[in-house]
Amino acid sequence: MDRSEKKQLVSSLRQDLIESSLVVVAHQTGLTVTEVSNLRRLMREEGVQFKVAKNTLARLAVVETQNEGIHSLLSGPTTLAYSKDPVAAAKVAVKFAKNNEKFKVIGGALSGKVLNEKDIETLSKLPSMDELRAKIIGIISTPATRIAGILQAPAGQLARVFSAYGKTA
Repeated sequence: MDRSEKKQLVSSLRQDLIESSLVVVAHQTGLTVTEVSNLRRLMREEGVQFKVAKNTLARLAVVETQNEGIHSLLSGPTTLAYSKDPVAAAKVAVKFAKNNEKFKVIGGALSGKVLNEKDIETLSKLPSMDELRAKIIGIISTPATRIAGILQAPAGQLARVFSAYGKTA
């Protein structure tokens, strides 16, 4: 890879990291091609980008960005998983790490705040943005359904009274 390609890679990675709210840093030692392919597929399905980048290039990419704090985590066989959804990358990375001891989450950053491994694991247990949106819609629609039921109840009661009166008369 020549200097211009490296410069372009750093620029592209920097832009991706700036647009992402969560970055997960992990070490992967000894993963097979099949395992990495499965991990990439899982990441892609959840809208997460996954990169194996040279540490020197990754360090250059995070300089003067909100994720500059992960600079110290970039050593060894490092991979970066990042997403706009604040929990998607954590969910996939932690789930994959539980099933594969060769992949270890070591930390990350959420909107500029540096996170350790336990923070990433805690974050992975939170509901995704889509799940939260569904819950909010459910909460909003439930009262409307109850109000409609309450408003219909008196009319139903009147109908039953008239029906009962009609049968006795």
